[in-house]
Amino acid sequence: MIEVPQAPPYCAVQDLGREGLRAQGVPPAGAMDPESLSIGNLLVGNPPGAAGLEWALGQGRLRFTHSCRFAITGADSTVTLDGSSVPCWADLVASPGAELVLGVPRQARFGYLAIAGGVDVPEVLGSRSTYLPGKFGGLEGRLVRKGDVIPSGAARPHRVRQEALPEELRPTATGSIRILEGPQRELFTDEAWDQLLGTAFSISPTSDRMGYRLDGPALAHTAEAAFPSEPVCPGAIQVPQGSAPIVLMPDGPTVGGYPKIAVIITADLGRMAQIPPSGHPRFVPVHREEALTALQDGRARVEHVRAWLSSTAT
Repeated sequence: MIEVPQAPPYCAVQDLGREGLRAQGVPPAGAMDPESLSIGNLLVGNPPGAAGLEWALGQGRLRFTHSCRFAITGADSTVTLDGSSVPCWADLVASPGAELVLGVPRQARFGYLAIAGGVDVPEVLGSRSTYLPGKFGGLEGRLVRKGDVIPSGAARPHRVRQEALPEELRPTATGSIRILEGPQRELFTDEAWDQLLGTAFSISPTSDRMGYRLDGPALAHTAEAAFPSEPVCPGAIQVPQGSAPIVLMPDGPTVGGYPKIAVIITADLGRMAQIPPSGHPRFVPVHREEALTALQDGRARVEHVRAWLSSTAT
């Protein structure tokens, strides 16, 4: 188990989210950067979808009650174990009573703590992820707070790694965000489309797991911006009348009535999530075939991590 002397900001239990429940109005929730969590789990011998801890934009302190393997992934940060610096993206071992200090994520938003055996909270609707708006999943449907004790599951047999994960096997934190034209692209002027592609929008400080508001110019519509609600998905870029865009994120609604000028491809949604407040996403259009290839590339990278771990295990 893990004790929490100081909870990191926005810290919650997350796995890879809930699938197949959008028709019932249940968003997926889950890790904002699922690839980083998946890789952290692999580093400590878990299945990719095991539950871990996600935090953002600040530091915290955790204490291990027993010997435990762990890994820190996602945004790089300064991490210490009993006062000694330890690397991110590495399989590490904590002794009973050891204190882990999680630093402020650098140049990105979310960090992840994977522990051998995973965070062992009850599954709700097939997932351990915390869905904060609905107040279910994770630890009583809420953020982790000071004084909590986080349970862990049974760990797999120990395998020692010789080094931190190479840079080329880690998710890319920089670069343009690829988009597809949205289902209501025709309701926007060509100038609005050009603005979406050419403007250095800024991530609003009011952004959260439901949606990222983009500070910048309002995008003009060619017709009324409100219409009957229809299904929406994470990554959809919706634009209210006379407003700047809003990117829907994993805790966002399952239906909406604002027109969607574009949709971020699945492979880039984690990278979009990692852009910190006041960061500047740049959007570039791609075709469906490129979006599918990018998704396959991400899955292949996870398999390359598996192969690397097998080759370095002793």
